[in-house]
Amino acid sequence: MPGFIKPNSFQNFLHPIKTRIAPTPSGFLHAGNIFSFVITAGLARDLGAKVLLRIDDLDQDRVREPYLNNIFETLRLLEIDWTEGPADTDDFMANWTQLSRLDYYNQTLEALKNSGLVFACNCSRKQVGETNNGIYPGTCLNKKIDLDRDDVCWRWKPSITEQVYLQDYAKGTICHSFIESQQHFVIRKKDGMPAYHLASVLDDNYYKVNLIVRGADLYESTLLQLHLAKSIGLTSLEKSIFFHHPIITDASGQKLSKSAGALSIRSMQVKFKDNNKIFEQLSTQLQLTRKINNWFDLYLGYKEKNSHLFS
Repeated sequence: MPGFIKPNSFQNFLHPIKTRIAPTPSGFLHAGNIFSFVITAGLARDLGAKVLLRIDDLDQDRVREPYLNNIFETLRLLEIDWTEGPADTDDFMANWTQLSRLDYYNQTLEALKNSGLVFACNCSRKQVGETNNGIYPGTCLNKKIDLDRDDVCWRWKPSITEQVYLQDYAKGTICHSFIESQQHFVIRKKDGMPAYHLASVLDDNYYKVNLIVRGADLYESTLLQLHLAKSIGLTSLEKSIFFHHPIITDASGQKLSKSAGALSIRSMQVKFKDNNKIFEQLSTQLQLTRKINNWFDLYLGYKEKNSHLFS
């Protein structure tokens, strides 16, 4: 269980404040994505923060141009603005893709290789999934497999026993034990690309993001990334503020996902023929009573109903 130490007024030590909207172009955006965007944009307006549009496209096998276009179409449809980042798909591909930062990622990977903080693992996803309830048990930890082999990923070597400190938006500093299931997490994938956690940490440092809004389902990822950032000397992330919002679920209580065919904003637009109807649908899912005309109304309605998350 986490321990709460003391509240912090982050406005006193974060200047300027910058947050980010960070979709992945692996499917059409759905209601859960939009809810996260709305919370991010609303907090930014409340705090006078800049908003970076950061599109995570390292997983090139899943990236499709229609999905990229859908990000810009949806944000403009809902009139959610950003102050930094690509203007459209062409601008993104020319100037903002994560592929343009590969040298930056690889510098850190090379340093980790030389530091002895990673080990090579040739286990398949199936092998990991079939053992220890899907939790990687350290199978290759002491095998001394060559890091330069083509068929290996790199995993974090040290066992993590220390507490992780997290700056929570409403609760202040939280002290939390590291999640056992995240031990020996992947740093570099078998295709040689940096894994999500490393790329995310490096990108937030690169763009000087210090207010990170994400779903509560990614809380464990936050703990992992904070540990990683501290270990590689990115002290700025330790000072960042995190806001973990509840996730929107479907009628069966399952998290909305692109892969599961969750109702997309694109299909909602075709169905309703009216932008306001989209917000009404989101309002219904969130069980709000306020009349909703735009994304900021949706934010205010959610904030009023869930004031404990924002105080």
